[in-house]
Parts: sequence; structure tokens; C-alpha cells
Amino acid sequence: MSVEALISEADFKLSMRHLAGAVSVITVGDGQHRTGFTATSVSSLSAELPSVIVSVNRASSSWPALQRYGCFCVNVLAADQQQVAQSFAGLGGRKGAERYGGAGWYRLKTGAAALENALTVLDCKLETAFHYNSHAILVGHVYAMEIRQGIGPLLYWRGGYRELPAEVDQSGLAKALGQ
Repeated sequence: MSVEALISEADFKLSMRHLAGAVSVITVGDGQHRTGFTATSVSSLSAELPSVIVSVNRASSSWPALQRYGCFCVNVLAADQQQVAQSFAGLGGRKGAERYGGAGWYRLKTGAAALENALTVLDCKLETAFHYNSHAILVGHVYAMEIRQGIGPLLYWRGGYRELPAEVDQSGLAKALGQ
């Protein structure tokens, strides 16, 4: 019996909802050709050559833009930026450049859009993309970054957004995660 027959897509998705993840918005493109998406699939790859990994569905409108522009910005969202996450997730049918409304943006070295007051921004050039089934695993070389101090991250866990304060003691951790 194959693994595919043992685990359904729905069961796998339910299991993955138990992974708490930092919420990021990946931005790509320029002008009216800007687009982007909300992601929890961001991870550091190497500090020796500062680089990150991002996963994107190749059916996404962002995939052609990533191939065309060859750069992107990972905007790790702060606890007070849930509306940005929802916009880039397409809430209300928002697409492309519409997703940038209601927030301030500026450009770093590659030209990709960086979110004002994000927890951190990582301005990346696309080094390579590995295809795996429906997704591409992007490797981005970090060319510039900025960090915001004194605020906690926005997390996604069990199908909802959670805020984690900048300073959390162990007794307050369960409360911060809504337990």
C-alpha cells in the first residue's frame, strides 16, 4: 500500500494547521504588475550566504511575476498587521496591485516592495526555483534587510491568526496563543 493511499490531502492539511508559523507577505513586481501572496512557508537556508526558502504554488498569479522579475521581498508581519496578511491572501477578491492598498510600501536594493513597519523585511534575488508537484521552492539570496524592534510577530495556527507579544514569560505564553 502506498503512502498516497494512507494519507488524504484533507487529513494532511488538518495536520499542518497544527504547525504555528510566522506570517509573511511575499511581494514581487512593479507598478500595476505588482502582486504577492501570504505565506507561512518561509525558512532560513544559510547564514553563511544569507538566504531563505519560500514555497509558492505555481498556479498562483505570483509565480509568473517571480520568474519575470527575479526578485522578491519577504515581509515578516508584526502582530498589528493582520489586515495586510488578509489582503495578500485575497480577502474580498483582491488581486495583484489591489493587495497593496491600505499599507505603506517602499523599495530596497532589488526594487521589490518592502512593507513599512514590518517585523523584518528580507530583500531577495531569486537564485533558483525547484519544482515539486504543484509548488516551486524558491531560494532567495538576501541582499538587504531591515528589522523592527519592540513588537511581537503575527502567527498563524489552527486556521487563525494569533499575536505573540514582543516579551513573553512562560506563564503568559499559553494566554498569548489563545489557550
